[in-house]
Amino acid sequence: MQTKLFINGEFVDSIARGRIAVLNPYDNSQICEISEARAEDVDLAVEFASEAQRSWGRSDASGRGRLLLKLADAIEANAEELIQLESRDTGHPVRDARKLDVPRTAACFRYFGGMADKFEGFLPPVYPGYVNYVSREPVGVVGQIVPWNFPLMFTSWKMAPALAAGNAIVIKPAELTPLTTLRVAELMKEVGFPAGVVNVVPGYGHTAGARLAEHPDVKKIAFTGSTATGRRIVQASAGNLKKVQLELGGKGPNIVFADAVIPAAVGGSAWAIFHNQGQACIAGSRLVLHEKIADEFLQKFTALAKSIRLGNPLEEATEMGPLTSKQHQERVLHFAGVAKKEGGEILLGGKAPEREDLAKGCFVEPTIVRAKVDDTVNQEEVFGPFVTVTTFRDDDEALAIANNVKYGLGSGLWTTNLSRAHKMAREINAGMVWVNSYKVVHPGSPFGGVGESGYGREMGFEAMREYTYPKSVWVNVDAQVVPHYQR
Repeated sequence: MQTKLFINGEFVDSIARGRIAVLNPYDNSQICEISEARAEDVDLAVEFASEAQRSWGRSDASGRGRLLLKLADAIEANAEELIQLESRDTGHPVRDARKLDVPRTAACFRYFGGMADKFEGFLPPVYPGYVNYVSREPVGVVGQIVPWNFPLMFTSWKMAPALAAGNAIVIKPAELTPLTTLRVAELMKEVGFPAGVVNVVPGYGHTAGARLAEHPDVKKIAFTGSTATGRRIVQASAGNLKKVQLELGGKGPNIVFADAVIPAAVGGSAWAIFHNQGQACIAGSRLVLHEKIADEFLQKFTALAKSIRLGNPLEEATEMGPLTSKQHQERVLHFAGVAKKEGGEILLGGKAPEREDLAKGCFVEPTIVRAKVDDTVNQEEVFGPFVTVTTFRDDDEALAIANNVKYGLGSGLWTTNLSRAHKMAREINAGMVWVNSYKVVHPGSPFGGVGESGYGREMGFEAMREYTYPKSVWVNVDAQVVPHYQR
């Protein structure tokens, strides 16, 4: 596996020769050590990216697209290696990495590979005697910061539209989970991406990440992570007023109405919160149940949660692996104590499993907590297999509960009433609403939030707009007539 920084098309040690231990969260054993990027390494990467930008930004869009398509093919050809690497590094069960992480990564690169030469400007109608055309220009060198919960998939979400639009990039994967991003860099070199167009600098947020956010030659910063860190990035970006794109925290309401198809809602709601151990910003972490079906739903939902198979993520039978780090396991368990202190009722879980084979790992049992609307666990993002339960009497109360948080990322509705579904979807403060489903994503559909969940969008044409700016060009077609002051 690759353990060095990727700068200007080569894998190199960091200047200070610092190292970061990468651990397997299943048993906290060390997988490897990687080079630690610091500010001086980021400066070097940005320097090479700036040089590469001059030609990459002017290159034939179809050529950029072909490279992205080749990369998608290479990812599929090396799928099993990436599956195993992602599972060891993050704790994702291999069944999920095989079904979702790797296919979605390839699909994202392929989608934007196809879009590279199809993202058009336009020709607005203007005054007689003039032609005005508006082109989309790459913003320039882009800094990208990828979180630890879906490192492979989010690498593609960040890289693909930026490269398709003609930007050179410096990307910082999380220090906890850098291995698949570095492997993608190897594949990019193999398929022929020019040196300097992509640079990978794994390191800590307060050093490498902070330098990337403040660097005067970085024209845009794209960040996925916590709201608190997002605020610091906005402050750091002010030096050169760089463009900022933020995909931050979430506290997704998942509303089940009395007319819902209960078996589908139970299964979908379990997927919404327990997939990837709940480590997802769009997780349906607040179950909002109509009082008429609450008891029936909870009985079936709790039974399903109890049946989830925890274990070694490298084993095909495992349905839930460990959380990605010991520190995060402790944070999630802390919230169980907070819930108890505030009078919440823990219906299931709230602790690490007692099985001997899981004792060394970062596991938390599927956790269900009955809590009041304003309790801490109903307001703050726990980011684990931890779901709260509240009930409602009518649609207005359900909507009030849904919107009673500072976040606005994902949300879900379970109902057979189409009119209600459209009305609620319109009124919920969220960037995404799923009806009779949850956590469905596609490269063609915009992904992002409102409020303290951030701004800007991943995916689709919206992502291409995020990585370009409109340039308006005016042409006087009658050169004999030039506007001038009248005396």
